[in-house]
Amino acid sequence: LNPDNFPKITVVDNKFEYDEMVIECDITLNSSCEHHFIPIIGKAHVGYIPDKKVIGLSKINRIVDYFSKRPQIQERLSLQIMESMQKLLETDSVAVVIDAMHTCVKTRGIQDATSFTRTSKIGGLFKTDASLKTEFFNSIPRGQL
Repeated sequence: LNPDNFPKITVVDNKFEYDEMVIECDITLNSSCEHHFIPIIGKAHVGYIPDKKVIGLSKINRIVDYFSKRPQIQERLSLQIMESMQKLLETDSVAVVIDAMHTCVKTRGIQDATSFTRTSKIGGLFKTDASLKTEFFNSIPRGQL
């Protein structure tokens, strides 16, 4: 939870002016429900359109892992990942989708063993350009946990 523990992230100048979508799919996500303190298990899919900076690909996984370590709600986790990427990359054009199985749903209350939750948080061109948004959502796997 300490911001001092945020991972060392490498970003470099986008000297080659790459301006197409970059997507890291199926990032392993293990967290805990902040209400029940039992596991949330899933996958994150993170995309961005470079402007001034590009990021080392494994660093995206480290960002997901860092924010997943604390007890969470999935909606906030999606937002934290997006905002962190936007700040590091100096672009609003970031998209995050999380597909996760909440063991509180699977083992408590309703005991639904097959459902999963999808959240998304998008910004910049992903929000304003319908074709980019469609391309991003069509590029990520469909609920394969």
